[in-house]
Amino acid sequence: MKAEEQHGGDHEVACPQARAELDRLLADERFRATERSRSILRYIVEQQFAGCAEGVKAYSIAVDVLGRQSNFDPSLDPIVRIELSRLRSSLSQYYEAFGEEGGVTVQLPRGRYVAVFTRSTGRFPHIDDREHRATGCAKPADLVLDQAPSAVVPAVPARPWLTASALGLLMIAVVAGGVAVYVSRPITTVKPTVAVTLTAVDEGLRGEASVTRDMLLTALTQFQTLTVSQAQRRERPLASVLRPAKSNAYAIDMKYYGDGDDRSIWWQIVDTATGDLLKSGLESVDTSGRTVAAVRAELVAQLARRFAATGGVINTIETHTASEGSLGNACVLRAEYQLDDGKASSFARTIDCLERTVATNSFDADATAALSAMLAAAQAEAADDGKIARALELASRAVSLAPLSDRAHVALMLSQFYSGRVDAAIAAGNRALALNPNNPDAAAKLGLVLFQSGYFDAGVSLARDAGRSVDVVPRDAVLVLALDAYRRKDWSQASLLSEQVSDSTFLISILRVAALGQLGSDEAVQRLAELRQLAPDFETTFRERMAPRRYQPGLSAAIEEGLTKAGARFKTEGLATAF
Repeated sequence: MKAEEQHGGDHEVACPQARAELDRLLADERFRATERSRSILRYIVEQQFAGCAEGVKAYSIAVDVLGRQSNFDPSLDPIVRIELSRLRSSLSQYYEAFGEEGGVTVQLPRGRYVAVFTRSTGRFPHIDDREHRATGCAKPADLVLDQAPSAVVPAVPARPWLTASALGLLMIAVVAGGVAVYVSRPITTVKPTVAVTLTAVDEGLRGEASVTRDMLLTALTQFQTLTVSQAQRRERPLASVLRPAKSNAYAIDMKYYGDGDDRSIWWQIVDTATGDLLKSGLESVDTSGRTVAAVRAELVAQLARRFAATGGVINTIETHTASEGSLGNACVLRAEYQLDDGKASSFARTIDCLERTVATNSFDADATAALSAMLAAAQAEAADDGKIARALELASRAVSLAPLSDRAHVALMLSQFYSGRVDAAIAAGNRALALNPNNPDAAAKLGLVLFQSGYFDAGVSLARDAGRSVDVVPRDAVLVLALDAYRRKDWSQASLLSEQVSDSTFLISILRVAALGQLGSDEAVQRLAELRQLAPDFETTFRERMAPRRYQPGLSAAIEEGLTKAGARFKTEGLATAF
């Protein structure tokens, strides 16, 4: 007997009602489910509505929602079964307590990852049989469109002259065509996988080394730029022969030393596919007058930044080796590098890459956050209400998909700040730092937001922290220190720091000219000419350009004064009142 016959036609739920119930349930604060559980539920239902009537696979949930690697094996890792059990329990408890007779309920029957929408008869009807039909909404045409491209073998009429060899050649041509289509698809890269080992050279330091390794593993996972693995990388499947592997794997091998008043960790990073030694180094901390816990925390912070930060060793390698057309993690890393460069003019191609990544996988929180951050940063160059509204929407979705992601909260901070919600932006930035206190990029960006908002000391403190234990100090951190030197009328330091920033964007250029103008340097004339070439209309649009950046009026006026001393001729009628 079919499920709909068992429960009666009056219990069937139409597609619009099912969608409405899903949205209502996920918005209800009484639904005691984790954000991960909510994401899994939405994923199952949305995939089902898109045409996956037979349900999604554990592998898809693990990779698309839980962020597992492409070599995930559900028979070895029970994470999906555990999460679904928790989700079923949350649904049962919710509808038992708050379900209304005649109201729509959603259930996940055991045995398949499908959602069943029914009408309640007064109590929560547990559906465990595999025969119950999943609620679906897609039309037949939708199902065809959602399928991946595949080779189609044309019908071959029975003809006596079509020999076995001719048929074989035809089949070879068809298969070759299918392989060509497969190879031509864009590569979707994922986060690199790392395996970490730390051994103590001295047996007496074995305990210290073990605790340090555990703390480092925690710090690496907080970055969420790497996938930390304990298992050896398996043999690559046949697909990797046809196109490059989606994920690279690295081994981080370390040795723990204790010599007098020092604690040191020697490290090396090896490409596990080739065995090549990519980089090595040594981190040391002076233990004089410090607790063991403080020394350990500093070592861990140094190593975590060195390995997992956007400008760290592994992600730098990933960015430089990814093919130009790659989607996924490669787009995210390119976006973060460009955000650090501050060159909005180079954003277009990366924004397109992120748009395609999000269109391919709407559950990619990192790509969603990166796209939001890029749109918000572009807003600083040219105000666009539509662009900032979309940035806010994307950031909110990224936080919903990955509530423990510092990337998502940094994107929320930027979009809120450039939309004028300063207090909310600062709260989001502090949340990002709480989730990952070792992230120099988050510290630098929050420092700039605080400084622009008038919290000068707090901004400078974060900027200095962002510059510790990194190969390259984040651009925003240097910018904060340069602006602070200018605010304190230390024109020489302001000029020196602004020259250390590698780009020549509008903001950096005006700061360089203004500092030289305040110093009365002859070089100010040449720098002013370069600024006019970069922004020919800046003398009539200065305040309009500065308004989206939300600098304090006094600081903005001081920069304008320095530009005037350098020879800039501001036209009063062109300076709209922005402060």
